[in-house]
Amino acid sequence: MQRQSVASSNVASVGYALEGSILEVGFHSGTVYQYYGVPQSAYTAFMNAPSKGRYHARFIRDRYRFRRVA
Repeated sequence: MQRQSVASSNVASVGYALEGSILEVGFHSGTVYQYYGVPQSAYTAFMNAPSKGRYHARFIRDRYRFRRVA
């Protein structure tokens, strides 16, 4: 999945696959997670959030099924 770099002290890059509603988040630590069943509206809000790390912690991390892919 293609990810684009974002300005964040914690999150390095974000990608989204409309098919499957998969959000992929890469962190500066090198870890990458995929989150499943994420609506496009949540992805858009994430990308527009002033703090990507805070948005991830509050609205993504504990709300969607995920797996570590790297």
